[in-house]
Amino acid sequence: MARTEEIAGTGTGGGRFAGRGGWPAVAAVSGATFTVVTSEMLPVGLLTPLGNALRVSEGTAGLTLTLTGLVGAVSAPLLTPLLGRLDRRVLLCSMMALLALGNLLAAWAPGFGVMVVARVLVGVGMGVVWAVAAGIAVRLVPGDGVGPATSLVFSGIAVASVLGVPAGTYIGELAGWEAAFAVVAALSLVALIALAALLPPLPAEQVVRFGGVLKLGGNARVATGLGVVALLVTGHFAAYTYVRPVLEEISRVSPTMIGTLLLVYGVAGVLGNFVAGAGAGRFPRGTLLVIAFVLASTVGLLPLLGGSVPAAGVLLAVWGVSYGGVSVSVQAWLLAAAPQAREAVSSLFVGVFNGAIALGALVGGVTADGAGVEEVMWLGGGLALAALSVGALGRAPEGGRPG
Repeated sequence: MARTEEIAGTGTGGGRFAGRGGWPAVAAVSGATFTVVTSEMLPVGLLTPLGNALRVSEGTAGLTLTLTGLVGAVSAPLLTPLLGRLDRRVLLCSMMALLALGNLLAAWAPGFGVMVVARVLVGVGMGVVWAVAAGIAVRLVPGDGVGPATSLVFSGIAVASVLGVPAGTYIGELAGWEAAFAVVAALSLVALIALAALLPPLPAEQVVRFGGVLKLGGNARVATGLGVVALLVTGHFAAYTYVRPVLEEISRVSPTMIGTLLLVYGVAGVLGNFVAGAGAGRFPRGTLLVIAFVLASTVGLLPLLGGSVPAAGVLLAVWGVSYGGVSVSVQAWLLAAAPQAREAVSSLFVGVFNGAIALGALVGGVTADGAGVEEVMWLGGGLALAALSVGALGRAPEGGRPG
């Protein structure tokens, strides 16, 4: 087995990683995560033209985002066990092909019904790719590189929020919303080719069964990690979904300046991904506790201290750094908590993460309509404090290196 791993480039104990694999393969997986998250979030900047073209309201058009997130949340823990015997290289390439098909169908969609089908396909591809990619770095690079490699894989998610969605919006303004979906379909095919060319054969390490996925929820360390990410992501999206009205009403930020501030937030998020990745590899609990505390403080203080553009900019940058580290830190926690079931625990992670996105947007909307946008910020900060409590009081893995 050790010889097979060394040849395939999948060992974790310092083999030579000959042939395909290594850092080029990690970069290809990062490109895949960038593509799936860009595909998921693409409708955010296209809601108005999309709704007009499909003859639905902007609220209905927004369901294209919610639906994809929910499908991804369900498909990750369900399909990963179902497809458990497939070579991971084959599985990733197949899901990228499905993603390309979904985006092409969206670009062609003559009506809302076809768009719904397209977005379901995108959700399936996104959920499975994210679940498999989340735990694959340990099979591509030697042990000392696993932490940085995992950070690089998750940087695709962070960069998508900075570049992917704005770029899609810009393409939509220049050439129409159909062109934006077509370009992302082409990007999916490029990612597919890169994965096929750079990944080594990656036979399934163990058969992932649905019952085994659910059983992991009974692992106290896994349950704590999932509880932390559920609260952090729900709180973040409850607040971040309404950050624009907060900036307009409290900070008196002009519409032209909002894009700049959100870019600052996004760039800070990419930085936070790598900073947290370096710490979470050895101290997953400590890293997550710091993230939760900073996130709670920043979001909660924005209505109180963000009354000027410079102050709002500083708070958004700190918010970005803290939230940017959530994904990679929780992933390090979960891989250390269940090193023998990396893909199963990653599928749970993806399911909880995407479910929390949908829940956060929902509770944030209810709070904003019923109480106001300031209260949404305090809700987000309160949920981050709850995550801090769960992380501090719950069971944690001893270290962040996956075994």
